[in-house]
Amino acid sequence: MEKYRKKDLLALIATLADANDSVIRTLPADGHTLTDVFVQCQEAAIQIGTYLESLGDQYQSLVEILEDYCETIYQMSIATADSPACRRMAKKIRKQLMELQSQVRQNLPEDRREVVFLPYKASMWDSLESVWKAADADENTDAYVIPIPYFDKNPDGSFREEHYEGDLYPDYVPITHYNAYDFQGRRPDVIYIHNPYDDANYVTSVHPFFYSQNLKKFTEKLVYIPYFILGEVKPDDQEAIDRMKHFCIAPGVFHADQVIVQSEDMRQVYIKVLTEETAKNESKERQREIREYWEKKIDGSGSPKIDKVMNTKVEELEIPGSWRRIIYKSDGTAKKVVLYNNGINALLRHNEAMIIKMQSVFQIFKMYQNEIALLWRPHPLIESTLTSMRPELWMEYEKLRDQYLMEGWGIYDDTPEIDRAIVLSDAYYGDGSSLVQLYQKTGKWVMIQNPNQ
Repeated sequence: MEKYRKKDLLALIATLADANDSVIRTLPADGHTLTDVFVQCQEAAIQIGTYLESLGDQYQSLVEILEDYCETIYQMSIATADSPACRRMAKKIRKQLMELQSQVRQNLPEDRREVVFLPYKASMWDSLESVWKAADADENTDAYVIPIPYFDKNPDGSFREEHYEGDLYPDYVPITHYNAYDFQGRRPDVIYIHNPYDDANYVTSVHPFFYSQNLKKFTEKLVYIPYFILGEVKPDDQEAIDRMKHFCIAPGVFHADQVIVQSEDMRQVYIKVLTEETAKNESKERQREIREYWEKKIDGSGSPKIDKVMNTKVEELEIPGSWRRIIYKSDGTAKKVVLYNNGINALLRHNEAMIIKMQSVFQIFKMYQNEIALLWRPHPLIESTLTSMRPELWMEYEKLRDQYLMEGWGIYDDTPEIDRAIVLSDAYYGDGSSLVQLYQKTGKWVMIQNPNQ
């Protein structure tokens, strides 16, 4: 049986009222012309009545109104040639529906808010977590975390391996499997996503069902929060804007009803880029209207990723025993921990030179392992990207990674918990990436590696 929320019932009653008005506007008419309208109205009324009966005897008066409505609809269907009689019955139907609407408003409990979060990579969950925590703490909200499947892509754009990371989330996050949630039947009030690319990413793709364009069919409010933090850009720095504008025009930005970005400056950048993209060759009046649309849609209230890092304390971290053996000296004192990060773009840009640079970095940190603990955390999509775009480079990278793991003098972090690596470390060294922007929020030391030195 289909489940109706209070707002759904009121909307359906309004639709029945509109249908009633439509019938009157077509009179006089051949009965066959209106048959489909009458049948659809009766079927809708029966479905509503069946649902209300399932809620208990306290709603029997509403069921009786619907039964009377169905009888009046039937009488009207056999009297369509008699316009005065039909108009009298239409007036009766209007009263029935007004009474039904009034009783639904007064007697049915208010709807609980249903909010769905659709992360795809567990390592990016921090971009949604603080919003989920707030929703989960609201006693009038049901919050669902539904990790969604994603695919690696071949160079021709076809899908390769499928991945599902529902078992990689923190224990305190209850997970609902995507096959166990009926999006069409439940129609959540809000859906949150952090992947905006739909089919526009060359390396990976979430399952097409979860493309932003499709998700809009199942909710009144689709919200996109980026999984990354960008370097801050001033709205008047056109050169910097040109380098990052592709983030502003991803499909999810256009399809979402709300986009939440990391700062007010970034909000202004998004508004500027999106207005320029969508208001070309428009009149000044229309340009102003389009800008107002983006001003309402783009929210600069901040990134949950920053909330996660700033609210995580070292003493709260669960540190694996294998990490502790590397971090602590034999006398129990802690070494300095350096977070070493490799990004995708740097590898694609510098190729073999970056592999050579990484070899050099490992040699140096290996020499100083008694004083410094290296925490190597590569971008989680390096393997997918390189196997798709640079398979020979992947072979070199894989050899280097396997050697590092075999030697065991440093930490290799491929877990979803990026906040742990940031909070645990004393400094950052590695490629320029969105992780740098997040790390800088901690006030700790940051140094960008140069593959040519």
